[in-house]
Amino acid sequence: MSTVTRTHRLPTPLPSEGDWVARLADEVIARADRRATTQRDPDGAAGAGGGLIVCASGISPSGPIHLGNLREILTPHLVADEIRRRGRDVVHLLSWDDYDRCRRVPAGIDASWAEHIGKPLTSVPAPPGSTAANWAEHFKAPLVEALDRLGVEVRAVSQTQMYTSGAYVEQVLLAMRERAAIDAVLGRYRTRQSVSEEGEDEGSGAATEDDGSSAAGYFPYKPYCASCGKDTTKVTAYDDATTAMTYVCDDGFTETVPLREHRRGKLVWKVDWPMRWAYEGVDFEPSGVDHQSPGSSFVVGGQIVREVFGGEQPIGPMYAFVGISGMAKMSSSRGAVPIPLDALAIMEAPLLRWLYARRRPNQAITVAFDQEVQRLYDEWDALSRKIAAGTEVPAGDVAGYSRAAGTADRLLEATPHPLPYRMLASVADITSGEPAQTLRILRDSDPGDPVTTLDEVRPRLDRAAFWVTTYVPAEQRTHVLTEPDAALLASLDDGRREALRLLLAGLDEHWSLEGLTTLVYGVPKVQAGLAPDAKPTPELKTAQREFFALLYRLLVGRETGPRLPTLLLAVGADRIRTLLTAP
Repeated sequence: MSTVTRTHRLPTPLPSEGDWVARLADEVIARADRRATTQRDPDGAAGAGGGLIVCASGISPSGPIHLGNLREILTPHLVADEIRRRGRDVVHLLSWDDYDRCRRVPAGIDASWAEHIGKPLTSVPAPPGSTAANWAEHFKAPLVEALDRLGVEVRAVSQTQMYTSGAYVEQVLLAMRERAAIDAVLGRYRTRQSVSEEGEDEGSGAATEDDGSSAAGYFPYKPYCASCGKDTTKVTAYDDATTAMTYVCDDGFTETVPLREHRRGKLVWKVDWPMRWAYEGVDFEPSGVDHQSPGSSFVVGGQIVREVFGGEQPIGPMYAFVGISGMAKMSSSRGAVPIPLDALAIMEAPLLRWLYARRRPNQAITVAFDQEVQRLYDEWDALSRKIAAGTEVPAGDVAGYSRAAGTADRLLEATPHPLPYRMLASVADITSGEPAQTLRILRDSDPGDPVTTLDEVRPRLDRAAFWVTTYVPAEQRTHVLTEPDAALLASLDDGRREALRLLLAGLDEHWSLEGLTTLVYGVPKVQAGLAPDAKPTPELKTAQREFFALLYRLLVGRETGPRLPTLLLAVGADRIRTLLTAP
């Protein structure tokens, strides 16, 4: 791996025009400055104007934490980072909703793990073969690594630790005292619950958890059974004066315990979330489409936080889903979805950040694991060149680039000599990653600015090579012929023979990526009696396509392949002469 790192000064504040992150930062700062001095932040300090600004994310580690979940984190990260660039005190809280119930067993995990459904995620054993302490820790670890590589700094909060330590005791007792008020809020929506809420599966917390209703009345607290450890329980009685709570489990177990001392349970999701907004003094927390429909968690929570907990709903824009090329909507609890580390195996961290930074939260994102990744890199490189050259670029594009390249504290690792991703992929494909051959081709690609060591083109080279070996189908891989196709060469007419002669005659003079590009496009022009730099006509384009197809057939045995100039460099002049000359 490359050890190249870069540092820089803290950037100056970016303009809000055309920049969704800066606009949201403006709103969040204004909101934080209006906060009542009595509102509590995570350190217990007053939340007065000029004090700590709190941005928040919540992730339930119920299964693979995928690229859709990453938007839940990167959106507040980008806003918090902009606030930090402006010299304000800000924290990005990441709530691990690891005290959520295990709802289902993801694809690929032994079906026997279904016996743990209903238990807290931290009480479920890690999947077979894992060395993690429990289910939640197993699925947290890859995201923690990815966030470090993406430059995302968070203050992690385990909800298991918060509930079992008694941190929320007063909030739980308050919710139970105010259960009638909470029930009234929920009752406004029960008869018109949205379809999306019934099926929601993304984002923070167990959105499909029941809301606390039962035949015995409404109780917003859900105990985990002292016998089986599951939340298949119903509260049947509660005394406000003594806090005595009686519950019964589906397995028949029942007990009466003082809620003030109870540490094996949590508030139902639609009450838990607004409770934390008030407890943590959250100023900004986005959420997915499924949390913002009528009657959903965010909408209901806004009323509960005001009417019950005396807090204020955070600024919470809705973010759209993240798609994967060729895949359906992602679901972490169903498994078999790409996670951030999968994307970072084929992309440098700045490119992945850019995919999220350049789109407003309500715009959909598609992360490509197919050929589209090459086009994304082309766009990124083109923007990089314009910014480096001082070319006029829309302010929003400049801001997105700046936020992708680094944070308020540091620039992310970048390839020192960033050759085109599609070129590196082609070279890795043709050479099967053989270092000496790879270096030869990359050195020859630009004699005016040659690559002298492969470390100069890392980590991008490694990402491209991994993409080729992992995501390019075997039938699309490039295999250069070992012997000339004698039958095809013998069948060529005089025009095609002349085209090959012109190509071979110009190899030495044009031996660079730019030169070979001019040569292969120029041969049909010369044959048509035109100058090598003549503008192509429709007829000329047809002739060029036919010439390219002939070269592919003679070099790799099919009519398509990597870009011809790259392919020619990879094959080498001597082998080209062998394969294009009749025996």
